[in-house]
Amino acid sequence: MAYDRLACAAQYDALEDYIRSQMDEKGPLMPVLQKAQELFGCLPEEVQRFIAEKLGVTLNEIYGVATFYSQFLLEPHGEHTISVCMGTACYVRGSQDILDELAAQLKVAPGKTTPDMKFTLQATRCLGCCGLAPVITIGEDVYGRLTKEEIPEILAKYGTH
Repeated sequence: MAYDRLACAAQYDALEDYIRSQMDEKGPLMPVLQKAQELFGCLPEEVQRFIAEKLGVTLNEIYGVATFYSQFLLEPHGEHTISVCMGTACYVRGSQDILDELAAQLKVAPGKTTPDMKFTLQATRCLGCCGLAPVITIGEDVYGRLTKEEIPEILAKYGTH
């Protein structure tokens, strides 16, 4: 996906206007990053460079904040985000097998998005559902006590196969 100034002129113009409106505010970086993600759907390097230039800060500072807070995405996410809990309870009950099966079924590595932009697969530390281990979420839907054999049926609910 292209994020250059020509392809996304309207988004860059809107972001520049927003940055100007925030320049006299204390600590404008977080609101600017939030606005940028709202406009672009994520914070790719091109957008981070633009923000750094306009705010007069380093790209490292922008990147540091964007990677520290989980609300920020560095690349576009798919229509459905699948989170696989890798916390201790889930891990000892087979979440690695679940993650591996999802990766195989979707043909995508954890942390990546399918080429059709349908799914983003991510491993997470804890989803807070330890009693249901192993657990995945797809958007707001929670699936617990999973086996890898259940994965194709679950994915079919979201338009695969």
